[in-house]
Parts: sequence; structure tokens; C-alpha cells
Amino acid sequence: MLAHIVVRMSERVSHWIDGQVVAGTSGRTAPVHNPATGAVTAEVDLASASEVAAVVARAGEAARAWRGSSLSQRAAVLFAFRELLHDRSDELARIITSEHGKVHADALGEIARGLENVEFATGVPQLLKGGYSEQAASGVDVYDIRQPLGVVAGITPFNFPAMVPLWMCANAIACGNAFVLKPSEKDPSAALFIARLWKEAGLPDGVFSVVHGDKEAVDALLVHPDVAAVSFVGSTPIAKYIYETGTAHGKRVQALGGAKNHALVLPDADLDVAADAIVSAAYGAAGERCMALSVAVAVGDIADPLVDAIALRLPKLVVGDGAAEGTDMGPLITREHRDKVAGYVDAGEAQGATVVVDGRAADVPADGFFLGTTLLDNVTPEMTVYTDEIFGPVLGVVRVDTYDEGLALINANRYANGTAIFTRDGGAARRFQYDVEVGMVGINVPIPVPVAYYSFGGWKDSLFGDTHMYGPEGISFYTRGKVITSRWPDPATSSVDLGFPRTR
Repeated sequence: MLAHIVVRMSERVSHWIDGQVVAGTSGRTAPVHNPATGAVTAEVDLASASEVAAVVARAGEAARAWRGSSLSQRAAVLFAFRELLHDRSDELARIITSEHGKVHADALGEIARGLENVEFATGVPQLLKGGYSEQAASGVDVYDIRQPLGVVAGITPFNFPAMVPLWMCANAIACGNAFVLKPSEKDPSAALFIARLWKEAGLPDGVFSVVHGDKEAVDALLVHPDVAAVSFVGSTPIAKYIYETGTAHGKRVQALGGAKNHALVLPDADLDVAADAIVSAAYGAAGERCMALSVAVAVGDIADPLVDAIALRLPKLVVGDGAAEGTDMGPLITREHRDKVAGYVDAGEAQGATVVVDGRAADVPADGFFLGTTLLDNVTPEMTVYTDEIFGPVLGVVRVDTYDEGLALINANRYANGTAIFTRDGGAARRFQYDVEVGMVGINVPIPVPVAYYSFGGWKDSLFGDTHMYGPEGISFYTRGKVITSRWPDPATSSVDLGFPRTR
């Protein structure tokens, strides 16, 4: 049975190899902080290339054995893992809050969305069914099967230390692969908690591994000849690097990049619905979400009341320690990132944006990496607060005169992860979903993350490659197709005695 897990798992966060915690040997570590206090709570081992190679070698052995497991055996492990994850969500959420800083409710929500992907993967016997054509030619049958790749890797971001790994590993393992996770070194303990749950669920040792590290570990995974595929979620520059390096070394790569998500608010929109949704989507998890709304595009005369409605709501949000009862928004992940986000507000103000609500002057805890909610009006497409992915609690409002002007603005943006429209007009909504050049679209839904039986991914600079994450595309990504064409002797005419009665 799994030993009791406490929020602070250890003062040293080490790798998970062959079903147990293994201390690193590189001699290099990085600090892990509690963002709410700024205190260093642990040191995480950073793997060398040789350590990564050893992990991959063990994963390769495990993959060969796991591939031979039956679909019902795999499903049984997944069902057991699902129950453990569900029952221990609160423990995992507390670990996430202690290292990421998001409020407990946000952490529970993250786990719930990851749990959906595990539930999808439990259907692997159905998901891996192929097709069969009898008599494709005289005496010839044709059918297709899907087979696992072997060792696959996931490189995941700090902002969802549980959900994004679950996007990847559930499908990968269900399909018969061994999965090597390289989580963010900023909040690494959630990965070890998940590893322990897999072990208790009955997953054979070596099928799920965790190797902590920085660029050296990432590069080692990208070039290793025995890693067949790499999944990544993170910023656009790194996604591009992952995709180009991985594919240059013959790997399948799905690399999801950054975002600059817009909400188009039409004059007929329900103002309270739109304002509530935009505040939740822009400032939840301190804006450190790839699906966070970053820009509100206000059409026509709704601009003034929309800005007023958002500004009215922001002082009601309680900013503080995510572990404290009643907190609505926690800190940012590091001091450096907090200062970078504040620098974008400085630049926006200097470039002519109107600071309606100033998070730099907010009454927030002195310790930790806090920044208050910020609302900027009169943002224009030339400003860095518009062009760059800020990844913080900063919302910019761009004013346009018409729907067509707003649509053109969204379609011209190099990021195309998610978008939303707020309107009471079904025709306008249908036109928007038809015309907008973005991968995920919400209609009066501010964060249009697909449910687990669809797939997640953007367009343009928000995705490198052509494969989206989880769902049906995840199953395809972690398997490869094989088509078999077969002809067998007709028992009635074969010269070999097959034991069947012959006809004349």
C-alpha cells in the first residue's frame, strides 16, 4: 500500500526510477519555493544526460514487457489509478498549492480535468479497435491494427503540474508504452505523487518514470535514439525548439506553445455574464494558464460599461496565500516572473494604455511573489502588452467599432490557442465559429478547454506539428498503424489436408 503522503514530501525531490525514489548523481540541484512566502522548501535534483540515458534504458525494458499485457489488464490498472487519484485529490491539490501557489480550489479543478483524461483512457479496449474488410479481393482479407511506440516522453510546464502530465501519460500507458516524465523543476513534487499512485494501482515498475532536470535533461530526451515520441506544453519559443530538435532526430513531436487569447464582446452581450466570465478567465490561477483570457475586444458602445463592470469586480478578489481559506488568487510562480509581469504593466502605461486597476499598487502580502489584478484600457496592437504572452494577472481591453474589425484583429494575431465570443445573437456566434482562425472556440464560454473525448490544441504559433493533445488524437499519437493483407488456402481446394470435408 502507498505510504501516507504529506504536503511537504521531502526536503530533497529526487527522480522516480524503476518504481522507487532514486537520488540524483549529477551533483546539480535547483531550489523549490513556496511562492506565497518566498521561502525555499526543497532542492530538486537535476539529471545529467547519462542519468536520462539510464532512465530511458530501464523504460525500454519495461515497455517491451508492458506491450505484451492484455487490454483488459491495462484497463484494470487505469481504473485502479483513477480511483486512487480521485480519492487522494485533496492531498495532491495541497502539494500543488504549496509549490505553484494557485488556490486550493484551482488545484482541485486542475486534478479534475486530468482525471477526465484518465477516465477516457480506461476505454482503451474500445479505443484501439481496428477495422476489418473481408474479401477485399478473392480470398483476401485486409485489416488494420495500432501498436505502441515503445518509450515516449513528456516535458511539462509549471502551471499545471498534475493536469498536463495526465493529458499525456494516461493515453500513452493505456496504449502500451512506457512513459518518461520530465516535469518543471519549479514545482516537481506533484510528479512523484502521481508516480506513487501508478505504483499502487499495479503499474509494473519502469512503465512510468520521473526524471527531474533543466535543459540538459530536455536535450538528452530529444536526441536519445530510443525515445520514439515527445509531448510538450510550454512557451512558443521552447515549443519551436522542442519540435525542431525532436523531429530532426526522427521523433514524433506534439509541441503546444503560447497563447494570447481574445474574447470578442458584442454590443448585445449580457454584460454581467460577460464580465463575470472574463474576470474568472483572466485572473484565475494568477493568469498563469495557456487558456487565460488576455485581451477583451469590446465592440462599439459596450466598451465603457464592460470596462466599468470588470473594474467593479476586481477589488472583490482576495489575493493571498492559496492555502488560506477565502483566497481567490494566489502568487506568481517566481519573483523574477512577478517582476517581468509588472514590467509589462510599466511598458503598457508608458506606451499609452490607460491603467484602470493597478496591480502594482495593490494591497498584497509583502512576502511571496504577489502582484494584484491589473486592468488596462485603450490597448492597441502595437503595444507589448498586446503582442507578448504576459502569463500573469493582466487584462487588456482593445476597442473596435465593428464585429468585422474585431474578427480581423483576432485572426491577425500570431497566437491562435483559444478564443471566445459573448453575444445573444446565434447567427453572429455561428459566423464567428466559422470565420475565426483559432483552434479552440467558446461561445459564451470563456475558457473553451475541450472535454477529454475531444482533443486540445491551437493553431499558428500555438502549435508546432499537426497533432493535438489527449483524446482521439492522443491515442493516434502514441500508436502507429499497421495494415495486414492476408490470404489463406481455401480448405476445399488446398492440397494440404486441413481436416475439412472436401467438395467436388
